[in-house]
Amino acid sequence: MVSPVTPSAGVLSPLGLDAVRLAPGFWGDRAALNREVIIGHCLEWMEREGWIGNFRGERPRRGREFSDSEAYKLLEAMAWSGHPGLPELAATVAAAQEDDGYLNTRWNSERYSDLEWGHELYCYGHLIQAGVARLRAHGEDELTKVARRAADHLCDRFMETTETCGHPEVEMALVELYRATGTERYLEMARRLVERRGLPALGPIHLGRAYFQDDMPVRRARVLRGHAVRALYLACGAVDVAVETGDGELLHAIEEQWENTVARRTHLTGGMGSRHSDEAFGEDFELPADRAYSETCAGIASIMLSHRLLLATGRTRYADLAERTMYNVLATSPALDGRSFFYANPLHMRIPPEPREGVVDHTSGVGLRSSWYDVSCCPNNIARTLASLPAYLAAADGDALHVHHYAPAEIGHRGLTLRLETDYPWSGTVTAHVVEGRPGRIVLRVPSWAQGATLTHGGTTRPAGPGNVTAEADWRPGDRIRLDLPMASRWTFPDRRVDAVRGCAAVERGPLVYCAESVADDPPLALVKALPEPPAERERDGVVELEARACLVPAGDVPWPYRDGHPDAAGREVTLRLVPYHRWGNRGPSSMRVWLPLS
Repeated sequence: MVSPVTPSAGVLSPLGLDAVRLAPGFWGDRAALNREVIIGHCLEWMEREGWIGNFRGERPRRGREFSDSEAYKLLEAMAWSGHPGLPELAATVAAAQEDDGYLNTRWNSERYSDLEWGHELYCYGHLIQAGVARLRAHGEDELTKVARRAADHLCDRFMETTETCGHPEVEMALVELYRATGTERYLEMARRLVERRGLPALGPIHLGRAYFQDDMPVRRARVLRGHAVRALYLACGAVDVAVETGDGELLHAIEEQWENTVARRTHLTGGMGSRHSDEAFGEDFELPADRAYSETCAGIASIMLSHRLLLATGRTRYADLAERTMYNVLATSPALDGRSFFYANPLHMRIPPEPREGVVDHTSGVGLRSSWYDVSCCPNNIARTLASLPAYLAAADGDALHVHHYAPAEIGHRGLTLRLETDYPWSGTVTAHVVEGRPGRIVLRVPSWAQGATLTHGGTTRPAGPGNVTAEADWRPGDRIRLDLPMASRWTFPDRRVDAVRGCAAVERGPLVYCAESVADDPPLALVKALPEPPAERERDGVVELEARACLVPAGDVPWPYRDGHPDAAGREVTLRLVPYHRWGNRGPSSMRVWLPLS
């Protein structure tokens, strides 16, 4: 199966890139942009910065200690998309591998001397995932052999130790290599790496052991904590190990961690990670809008985790969060032209940042997309995710075909082929046309926000969801199913324990979070208070925008920014233009806010 995740057990089995083909539309356009622009952009910048030259032995070595992993992520993107540049890049990487399988351009003479920060096993993880992608999409070749040699070296070196890597990632890669090859020791190595974390397996650091989830065993944790990407990658690996070994206790532990994290430590956009200092989760309900870190890679890792839990359990709740994160984090990071990216995704930008173009950004890119970063994990992560995205859209349960995410596409399973037509997320109508038929069930997900949805087929219309809605018939070519999801805009209010945005509200429409954006002559957002009345909708260039009523509160220079008594309530009424959060920052430097103070 041509898919990044292929569990041998679970409620659902994924449908791969060979069974799901995207057509032009929200996600189809982004997949095309990825093939035509983003992958080439990443390759160009890695050549420019010398990260590819590291594999050629060019000196001095350039890039951070984990820059090798970016070449491997790019190779994975190339493998899924069939990019013609793969053989040359793979050959460059292969030439740098040592005879015993070791491969790292930073640490070769100091192997495994800094497991806390060295990222050697993390880099192997991305190399192995690239090799698995190539194996499934193309077959055995030089890249797959490089990945297997690296995995064999890793097993030889670490199977009988108590060591692990400061950055989880290799665990899920090893499980996937086991699934692709049947080699049992890859699964056993992954299981041991999961079980030894938190014993502890690493040395102390100034950020504390929770930073790399080494403060307690995985089974004992009740919520995701520490560095957000590390925590989510470890959880992905633990789910993979649990599914393949039948370890229900381990799977339940990750389910509980997911539930508690979603309930207390997740932003409205689906973004995860509140703290800039260590790219980490905060404490419960520590969800500031302006200081939200919400790294793009953490969003992608969250999608990966939710997808694995969906396949393992069949619960649509996991698909709901994956959808929220796909539209409001994954789709937000790349600019519309695919040549610059957000690293962090705050929900409030007070002051428009200074523009910077064509230079390497040494910050986390808060408030402005950058062409490249000295830590450019996010662009390459986006590239591999968009390249494999069709594999996330649908799954199967025996003969039943489940559709989780809606996009113009053709989906086939065991002789049943559907052509999906939709303008989702701008419209809530999804029509499934039967191209090839057979008897069976078609299961469609109704998102949790879609109260009042209906399903029409066979001449009847009935209420649908939220949750799964099933249509069963002896399907014939020309049959149709129509799902109608109500797409009216709605105000959303935070839990009172999220004190950073108490007294505020946000606007959502369908799966999209909206924001107010101030560019040039737009109202200054620092002085705006919203009137929580239903926003008016309008379409501009195929995109649904909203207009909300608000009042602009007068303000002036004062010698002391505090006062006695009640704040001024007077002000003149203004109209706020609300745009989908994923489109903000494309009109130039701007201020922005998702959570709006209420008048």
